[in-house]
Parts: sequence; structure tokens; C-alpha cells
Amino acid sequence: MRGSEGHGRPETSMDRTALERTLDERFDATPGEVRAVVRAAGDLADSGRYASDVGTPLTVAAVVESLRDAPDERLPERWNWWLGSLELAFGGYAEFQIRAVER
Repeated sequence: MRGSEGHGRPETSMDRTALERTLDERFDATPGEVRAVVRAAGDLADSGRYASDVGTPLTVAAVVESLRDAPDERLPERWNWWLGSLELAFGGYAEFQIRAVER
């Protein structure tokens, strides 16, 4: 994990509860799909990779905006599409893709 504790940098933790609520409100997704994206987004935020590459912490707004830009598919596919674009731009994002969703 790329640490930022105590160095005056923004926190990398994401408000997972707010993300879950927002995804549930804005996307036609099953509870399992929402949980999978929240888990992946939280892991990505906690890693510090996005903040390091993009220069800002991963926020609920950034996730929602990016998922809205993705092709109109199920929520996990939107997430993976966005992660694919981050993989192409920066590398190192494949580990945060969603591979299975709880039914």
C-alpha cells in the first residue's frame, strides 16, 4: 500500500456507505453488484494508487461520474470498463477489476 498517513496528504479512504447509497440510487443494479463495486472501489482507494496516479483521492463523485461515462451495461461491467481505461493510462489497475458477483 502506498502510505500517506501523517504526511499532510489527503486521506485515501472512501466513504463506502455513501458510495453504496449513491450507486443504489443512480444505477439499476442488484445488491450484489453494488457490493462488488463498493468493495473494489474501497480497495482501490485504500491502495492509494488512484490518488498517486491522478493526483486526487478517489471520491464517490469521481466513481459515479466515471461509471456514468462507461457504456450502458451492468454496473460491474461499467466498473471494469473504467478500470480498463485506467490500466491503459497508468498500468496496475487489473487487480481491482471485478471477476465475480454474488447472486
